[in-house]
Amino acid sequence: MLEWLKQPWPWYVAGPLIGLTVPTLLILGNKSFGISSSLRHVCAACMPAKIPFFQYDWKKELWNMFFVLGIFLGGVIAAWLLSNPDPMVVHPNLQAEMAGYGITDYSGLVPNEVFNWPALLTPRGFIMMVAGGFLVGFGTRYAGGCTSGHAIMGISNLQMPSVIATCCFMVGGFIMANLILPFILSL
Repeated sequence: MLEWLKQPWPWYVAGPLIGLTVPTLLILGNKSFGISSSLRHVCAACMPAKIPFFQYDWKKELWNMFFVLGIFLGGVIAAWLLSNPDPMVVHPNLQAEMAGYGITDYSGLVPNEVFNWPALLTPRGFIMMVAGGFLVGFGTRYAGGCTSGHAIMGISNLQMPSVIATCCFMVGGFIMANLILPFILSL
């Protein structure tokens, strides 16, 4: 059983399980699936400042913080019990392209040449980790939710803003992967 869990799940198993989260939350508690708002709830709970954005009854959203804690603990347990010691499998064409940027170490979950503490002090590392993280956070707030929230919850509720946001996320991802990322990796 444990060996079966260690293998990547096919899309036709994992996708419906993720998709069934939405109706389950709606049916059991009239709750919306979303993760990006959890930071706001934590800040509202922990910050005594009178910032209007954090002035709301965050205790009504306590279930969401437990949901995120469960996701975190599930990730820790999975990394501890279910981690695969084999190197990440990367398609040979992508390996050849990434080797041109000096990225060859796939022994972890992310390429070690890009995502490590010393790399943070390089222009490439700073752009990828700090500026990229800021842009993701800003985009999440500006779009009124994260990619998974819009794509999973918003589209399943037939919300046109979520359809538009998800289309924009996809276009932005294609532009980033094909035009901007090669430039950043060549720094």
